[in-house]
Amino acid sequence: MVYKKFLVVASKQDEAGINITTSLSQFQENPLLNTLKDKSSFDFYLIENEIVETKNLDLEKINKYDFIIFASRHKSEKNEKSICIHAPGNFREGRLGGEDGKLSMTSALFMKQTFGKLNKIVNENNLKNYKVTMEVTHHGPLINKPCMFIEIGSTILEWKDKKVAFVIARTLSEIIEGFKENPYNEVAIGIGGGHYCPSFNKLQLNSNIAFSHIIPKYALPLTKEMIMQAISNTDEEVDFAVLDYNGLGNKEIRDEVIKILEDNYIAWKKAHEITR
Repeated sequence: MVYKKFLVVASKQDEAGINITTSLSQFQENPLLNTLKDKSSFDFYLIENEIVETKNLDLEKINKYDFIIFASRHKSEKNEKSICIHAPGNFREGRLGGEDGKLSMTSALFMKQTFGKLNKIVNENNLKNYKVTMEVTHHGPLINKPCMFIEIGSTILEWKDKKVAFVIARTLSEIIEGFKENPYNEVAIGIGGGHYCPSFNKLQLNSNIAFSHIIPKYALPLTKEMIMQAISNTDEEVDFAVLDYNGLGNKEIRDEVIKILEDNYIAWKKAHEITR
């Protein structure tokens, strides 16, 4: 997939989203130069209300771009300092935007390259107190263009942190300019484990596998519709599913997941058996 035109979307009500877009604006080149050089470019789209609600977005505007980046705040019960990346969508009930049981399109390769670059720049800037993590696919909005969320967590102190916003802005500007298709990456969906994907984080960072949608344990039982939609809403061709085998629950649940995969001719691997 060749992505040239990017749109960064944030809500005017969201301190973290505004912080990220303000920082990112310093990396924006003159649009005329981008046209002349046929370079990748990005624009901003700031909306009045929350970005997780599809109804708040101008889909006609969004459809003019190749890839959409949603910049926002992240909240957690533990109030951990974090930078989170994930695809939007709801495997079951859509409690926070989007539609029940429907996923947005995403790119495994773009999320993998962003995750790797973000870890590198976070370390270079000595932001060791921030946890860089993927999250499972969750919440809206629902759009057909490839997209991802990048979020600052988890309190107003972090949302307004200029240094972390700069790190995210630098990451995004470098990935937007340097994103390349990688035919050597294996593309996978993830199944199992908790919300912050500890097993899949390690593989996304240290293996050849690029993850798109991730189905958490709390969204099980798995259905054929869930797995097929995770595959069809990945912009690249999916090679196999990776199971957080110990994070699936008991043997009965594991066997049911494997049966659905094999009944639909989907190859699968156990996360802990993949070499990094």
